Amino acid sequence: MKLLPTLAGVAACGTSLASALSPPVISTHYGTIHGGLSPFRGGDKAFVYKGIPYAQPPTGQNRWTQVAGPSYWGELNATEFGPQCAQTYSDAGIFSSGKNSTSEDCLYLNIWTPAYKNQTDMSSKNLPVLFWIYGGRFTGGSGDVKTYDGTGLAEKDVIVVTINYRLGPFGYLAHPELSAESGKNSSGNYGILDQQAALHWISENIAKFGGNPEQITVGGQSAGSASALDAMWSPLAKGLAQSIIAESGARGPHDPMTGSVATSYRTKIAAEAQGVDFLKTMGVSSIAELRNASMASLLAYDGISDTIWDGTPFENFTAAFMEPPMWRPNIDGYVFPDDYSQALRNNSHADIPILTGNNADESGATPTLTYSAARYHALFSNLFGDFSDEFFSLYPGQNTSQASESGKEFFRDLSRVGTWRWALDWAAGGANASVYTYYFNHWPAEEKTEGAYHGSELWYTFNNLPYSSYSNVTWSEEDYAIETKMANYWANFIRNGNPNGDGQPEWRASKKEEETMWLGNQWEMGPISMESKRIEFLHKWTSTLPEW
Repeated sequence: MKLLPTLAGVAACGTSLASALSPPVISTHYGTIHGGLSPFRGGDKAFVYKGIPYAQPPTGQNRWTQVAGPSYWGELNATEFGPQCAQTYSDAGIFSSGKNSTSEDCLYLNIWTPAYKNQTDMSSKNLPVLFWIYGGRFTGGSGDVKTYDGTGLAEKDVIVVTINYRLGPFGYLAHPELSAESGKNSSGNYGILDQQAALHWISENIAKFGGNPEQITVGGQSAGSASALDAMWSPLAKGLAQSIIAESGARGPHDPMTGSVATSYRTKIAAEAQGVDFLKTMGVSSIAELRNASMASLLAYDGISDTIWDGTPFENFTAAFMEPPMWRPNIDGYVFPDDYSQALRNNSHADIPILTGNNADESGATPTLTYSAARYHALFSNLFGDFSDEFFSLYPGQNTSQASESGKEFFRDLSRVGTWRWALDWAAGGANASVYTYYFNHWPAEEKTEGAYHGSELWYTFNNLPYSSYSNVTWSEEDYAIETKMANYWANFIRNGNPNGDGQPEWRASKKEEETMWLGNQWEMGPISMESKRIEFLHKWTSTLPEW
């Protein structure tokens, strides 16, 4: 954090428009906040306030605690991002601000607003807010990654907030000692508590930036998607979110992909047992000793995975059903009283609109997926057991070409059906708000082999082509047209809890009709499988699997 001794030069951002468009100074009971102009989209579209502390540093004795709010800072020069949270995740800084420093002192947030021409009463703007939580399997990522830059959505009169939250062992270590000292018999959900602290800070202060605290959409992708859903599962965040965007997110409780990725949870017993084993691995006998361990020594165990698929047929599909991260949330009775399936059944969550979906080339399906007929039959016979004959009648694999195509179609069907099933379970539990599901299938301009890969929709939904992406890409007219439509749908949902408007094709809420919204290469409600018998088969098979 940099303290600002004088107000001179605060607005200077390397643009001739700085003098005409000077970001308003924001007054809070923590002190004043001085921002800058975003350099993107012409340099006159958005104000940005970077590196705002929303909590005490979770360092020293605050390591593995629910930290309190920030200290008084006086005058804050909010023109640089705060450090990324401690991590070894190699992709975190690919499109970052360039700062690329990591620290345990990392609980900062960033706010983009439109570059208001009339600034006389910023608090009267009352604009909708996107509160964005990054992905990275709970072990990596950062709010300064350019993919999430808020300038493009700010141009559409949406205020964008990104945050940092504790990761890996710093965010998700559970242990009996920590549960006892918490006073709530809870531990291991510190990253989620950070997200909630930031959400509380935004709810209390966003009106000062022109935002409406009664119109906050919590969004995220991958682990951020799971976290966005957590904002409506957890009673500690009650009333703070008015809608949810979960990209690559909600899948049915019996869908094995729910157990595989960051949407899965640990039980408190399992999480604490893993914590006990972790202390032994670290060569310490108490939490007090572990609080004295270096950041680097803890990061040596940053990216370890759980082993839920060991000894099951799923272990043969490592590209699809990967082991979930060990460092992930747990059902502790405080942050999360209910598990995923219980919350759906008993409606113990906020009844608010949801936008969620999947991409064509994630969760096992890629354009280059190849099976020989023999390999295909061996793998899937083992996976489906008594269901094998029915599976091969619906997904035949008599040769390499057919087997490869059937494999892709199976994983894509599982994604579309799993998310549609979630929407039905949501309604069956008593929820009345609409769920809008999608299937994104466009290959970004730079992608030659991975297709519509995990996270590829983000370039378009944030309305930030080309400045947030690879520097050597020539985006096509089609990409820009897709960006316009995708960003319009997302902005409409953030405003109204409904993606429709702007004369775009109708996106119907998910109900009993077996359909989802196809986005990218098509713009229409489309099937969740090319054959209805496949849908029946997937329901039947997954109903025999455990709830994850």
